[in-house]
Amino acid sequence: MTVGDITLNKEKGSGRSKHVADEKAPLLPKQQDEDAVHDEFNGASFIGAVFNLSTTIVGAGIMALPATMKVLGLILGVALIIFMAFLTDASIEFLIRFSKAGKTTSYGGLMGDAFGKYGKIMLQICVLVNNIGVLIVYMIIIGDVLSGTSSSGVHHAGVLEAWFGQHWWNGRTFVLLISTIGIFSPLACFKRIDSLRFSSALSVALAVAFLVIILAIAIFKLISGTVVMPRLLPDVTDLTSFWKLFTVFPVLVTAFICHYNVHNIANELKDTTQIGAVVRTSLASCSIVYIMTSFFGFLLFGDATLGDVLANFDTDLGIPYSYLLNDAVRVSYAAHLMLVFPIVFYPLRINIDGLFFPSASPLPQSTTRFAFITAGLLILIFLGANFIPSIWVAFQFTGATAAVCLGFIFPAAVTLRDRHVISRKEDRMVAIVMIVLSVFSNMVLVYGNAISLLKKNQ
Repeated sequence: MTVGDITLNKEKGSGRSKHVADEKAPLLPKQQDEDAVHDEFNGASFIGAVFNLSTTIVGAGIMALPATMKVLGLILGVALIIFMAFLTDASIEFLIRFSKAGKTTSYGGLMGDAFGKYGKIMLQICVLVNNIGVLIVYMIIIGDVLSGTSSSGVHHAGVLEAWFGQHWWNGRTFVLLISTIGIFSPLACFKRIDSLRFSSALSVALAVAFLVIILAIAIFKLISGTVVMPRLLPDVTDLTSFWKLFTVFPVLVTAFICHYNVHNIANELKDTTQIGAVVRTSLASCSIVYIMTSFFGFLLFGDATLGDVLANFDTDLGIPYSYLLNDAVRVSYAAHLMLVFPIVFYPLRINIDGLFFPSASPLPQSTTRFAFITAGLLILIFLGANFIPSIWVAFQFTGATAAVCLGFIFPAAVTLRDRHVISRKEDRMVAIVMIVLSVFSNMVLVYGNAISLLKKNQ
């Protein structure tokens, strides 16, 4: 399954799109609106678009992938990563093909074209729930890494605390406040997603650096004979171990979610027909990173691999400069999430504006509205990460459900709705597989989280 092309309505004479003010108007302003604010902008490059989409894909989920190998074994685990990459490719192809047929240039516009006003609103709400949840979790993880965290009466020191001791200036709230003011706010103020291409490139580089460190440690321990070859197949001995295989499905199903940014990136491309190649390149690159991280992470820690492999880098690795490498991994990961933050924030702001101000002028043209929405969202995310202890538990239920809707259920529903009669038989079959897999994944996730919550409260 390949990713199709998306074609924007452009005037050949001026090189700018013609804005159509009707019910299909996109949540993201069309190209001429961007030009009205940035006359010097000549379109995003291919490589910049790949960096932005790859950064959207590789977020915090990469840390959970080695644990999936512990459950599934290397062969089945790698096979499922590749399968999910192809399934994601198919779902994005649906979005692009049906957007072209409906002459819409946003995900919200596509849902509105297929299901009317309420379809668009449902999409916007899912982006709101998913992205706010993801950003709060990112900020919580950054706080844990830099300032430490306490659980079950045990305190795990953060990097800054380990380096300098406990002080007011390296406490969680102050560190996140400085990060919000000094890093998140400036990066969130860009009005074009292409402006984030350099921070996205650095984010991808940090993810690769994390992979290189794991690779180097694994090879060193392999040569020294302190690691053994991990399992190739799952270890199924009873009914409990069989059902445990399905607990990793939510991690794999949401590993490639990037759909809410595809139209944003496509709309800014200098050559919009390149979006198919952008998606395929990004998915292929991220698949390689995922497979290598999963393999070497599992090789390094074996059956001791934790659900979040970052927690494995909190102990002595049994190699020279162990604690230095531990800190390098944790700091690079925190920096990576800081640079992923604005990429996830961008579509959140666009959809919040479309949800609450559907008839207003394009957001980049209203500096006041842009500033208020940006500041309001940053304050909300900061407060959620610092002062609502149960927020993570809530988003374990709602966030993953919204992510699966954005990644598979909505594209499949648009395909089955087939308003423009362009769906093929194989498209409908793939769409049904997406819905079944998504519903099953959510059922497993909700059941697993509910059981864990009940056991924790007993």
